[in-house]
Amino acid sequence: MTHPTSRAPVQVSGFTLAMITIFIGSILLRFWGLSRFNTLVFDEVYYAKFGNNYLTQTPFFNSHPPVSQYLIAIGIWLGSKLPFGQDTINQLTGSTLSTWSYRWFNALFGSFIPLIVGAIAYQLTHRRSYTLIATFLMAIDGLFIVESRYALSNVYIVFFGLLGQLFFLIALQKKAFNRWLWLSLSGIGLGLSIATKWNGLGFLLGIYLVVIAGWIIAKFTPTSKPSPSDTSFKSPLQNLNQLTPISIAVTLILIPILVYIIAWIPHLQQNPTPGFWGLQIKIWAYHHNLGDGEKVHPYCSKWYSWILMLRPVAYFFTKVEATTPPNPVLPLNYPDQLPLIYAVHAMGNPFLWWLSTLASLLLIGMLIQRIWREVSVRFLQLKPQSSFQFPPTPELWLTTFLTLNWLANLLPWVEVSRCLFIYHYMTGFVFSCMALAWWLERWLYSHKPQFRWLGGTVIFLVLFGFLYWMPLYLGLPLSPGEWKMRMWFQSWI
Repeated sequence: MTHPTSRAPVQVSGFTLAMITIFIGSILLRFWGLSRFNTLVFDEVYYAKFGNNYLTQTPFFNSHPPVSQYLIAIGIWLGSKLPFGQDTINQLTGSTLSTWSYRWFNALFGSFIPLIVGAIAYQLTHRRSYTLIATFLMAIDGLFIVESRYALSNVYIVFFGLLGQLFFLIALQKKAFNRWLWLSLSGIGLGLSIATKWNGLGFLLGIYLVVIAGWIIAKFTPTSKPSPSDTSFKSPLQNLNQLTPISIAVTLILIPILVYIIAWIPHLQQNPTPGFWGLQIKIWAYHHNLGDGEKVHPYCSKWYSWILMLRPVAYFFTKVEATTPPNPVLPLNYPDQLPLIYAVHAMGNPFLWWLSTLASLLLIGMLIQRIWREVSVRFLQLKPQSSFQFPPTPELWLTTFLTLNWLANLLPWVEVSRCLFIYHYMTGFVFSCMALAWWLERWLYSHKPQFRWLGGTVIFLVLFGFLYWMPLYLGLPLSPGEWKMRMWFQSWI
């Protein structure tokens, strides 16, 4: 007999164990060697200083909304009190701070982004294999690793924007008060994304487009009651037609606006002039008049170059030779291996980015084909009605969600004339990455061996790209020849 006080051992599923493993790997990639380069890297010259300015009550102007600087300030305040991470210090922010203190909050938030992507994938499909693949791909992307390791703002845009999208999907599966609650949380997340940078609006635009698509589909979908015996998975997006204009107006329009306005209050208390509206005009004027081209910044890039990763950004570069005097910025020199190059390149995993772009284009093609088939049935009468059925399957809902969000976070940049950088595509890449994960799952679980080989080959290429370019993500020393071997195109230098 089992003793009455004894308990069965906790059962951990393979899926849970795999997700925990990926999360631990995500943390290690973002935290390991976080204090490397005791200086301000790239735009840390702005954001780390701005975060410290809030703590020292130093007035300043920033050309972006303040949420990321608040969080960096919180990280500095907490990080300065920790009993570790105090090995490398400098005064470049205006105060004596450790590099750990102004970077660790970014690493923490960035570590969770793959999990949020996985949660969205699961809400859309309830497929554990798809969830694992999407989470894994996001965990090993180079640009997200780099952005998470320095006091920059783009990680927070993606974190809050994806959180808003996740809460929106959860809300669609709730009823009454619970739906309002989750929709409100979605509005808060989206508002915080916009209050980090204005391009957080892409996440909100994506939801608007999905809602409109849901209403259009509902208009042309014959209503039918589900069979009580039907236990198959139903996409949460099938409930889009249950959203009322009032719930959308309050939670997805009013709440993001209120969150955006409230987010400015601490900044305005410290910097009361020129006031809220004056600041919005000043920020708009700054970006409108910034200009473009190498005279503005050598790493400016056009929106269409991002999907092919043609112009990544060098965040840090220094060459150490035998005649180079000792540099306290560098973590370690290898006198027997000189010359060495220390470099941090804000670049995605090339194979992951190229294949993700192809995956998104394939999804668009599939979606257009499906829409054309429906139009041909209903309006052109090219095929009998019985040969084609609507509403969409859960997979087609997934396709619609990923496609509209990808386009919502990419196409608005077409009309932007100021200098742009590849990190502006981070908000769109997450959906492109999820598109590749969707194709990979189909290939890996296909009954046809050629598709399984294709899926395995893609996984191998992505892993190879991650390992091969990892020194450029983590700032590890390379010989000049090793560095040159990783610069496949002149435009990458």
